[in-house]
Amino acid sequence: MNRLRFVVALTNNDNDYQIEQAAAAENAARKLGVDLQLLYAQNDSVVQSQQLLQVVQSGAENRPSGIIFEPAGGTSMPQVARAAAAAGIAWVVLNRETDYLAELRSQYPVPAFAITSDHEEIGRIQGRQLAALLPKGGSALYIQGPPESLAAKQRTVGMYETKPDNVEIKLMKAQWTEASAQKAISGWLKLTTSRNARIDVIAAQDDSMAMGARKAFQELSDIDARTHWLSLPFIGCDGLPKTGQSWVRSGLLAATIFTPPNTGTAIEMLCQALQGQSVPERTLIDAISIPALDVLQKTGREKARSASGGR
Repeated sequence: MNRLRFVVALTNNDNDYQIEQAAAAENAARKLGVDLQLLYAQNDSVVQSQQLLQVVQSGAENRPSGIIFEPAGGTSMPQVARAAAAAGIAWVVLNRETDYLAELRSQYPVPAFAITSDHEEIGRIQGRQLAALLPKGGSALYIQGPPESLAAKQRTVGMYETKPDNVEIKLMKAQWTEASAQKAISGWLKLTTSRNARIDVIAAQDDSMAMGARKAFQELSDIDARTHWLSLPFIGCDGLPKTGQSWVRSGLLAATIFTPPNTGTAIEMLCQALQGQSVPERTLIDAISIPALDVLQKTGREKARSASGGR
């Protein structure tokens, strides 16, 4: 049997979760003896589409056994998926709900499936974290992922489901990167409306954007303003051991949500599927609050008592 070769296409290479996705893919490929090619779209769905079409349209001797990709934009590329399946290339979608996999599975003899975090549940956990940190209510500056991202939309929907009515949300958007969130916050701080805004928590849909927000506040020349903003709790998501979880331990983040990388699982499942084993059309990966919600609630209550003079 020829050695398997997979293409793993990721959204970018400057986000801690995407970097961990790449590392997990490399580890799984090494463990399973699979040849691996990594592609990065730099958050551009057009670039990603061109990258994948080039892979699909390459000569038969150069085609991979399967493509594993995390969509960079608002589409999960059904046309590219059909072209890949027609060319005999297995197709795996990461972190996105899709409505065409059943069709692929019924019409083509190649594996096709999805592995995704439950993004609405991730949002619900973040809404509960806001409730824990603001037991008496308040306001959160909420940094959402790009508007075309279904994951960003689902996380926002979930957050609104569980955040208390007395917690107000001020929304802004960034691009899943530290630099983009730093730019968004810096721009907002230049607006006169930001000077009178009452914000109690800085929340971001991933840890890199939360840290980008911190960098923007660190750049403030007004010492009192800088001290105020940096004293607020920052929360994020992804919770990887070397980044998000480390930042929680050091106090840079008050909380995060651990969403395990899934490229390694995808490679393992794709190897099984190509060996004739049955794999489900959709696999959900659980997310976990860090710290646990009861611990965060205790922290929120203690801070609320301290702010009210210990009463």
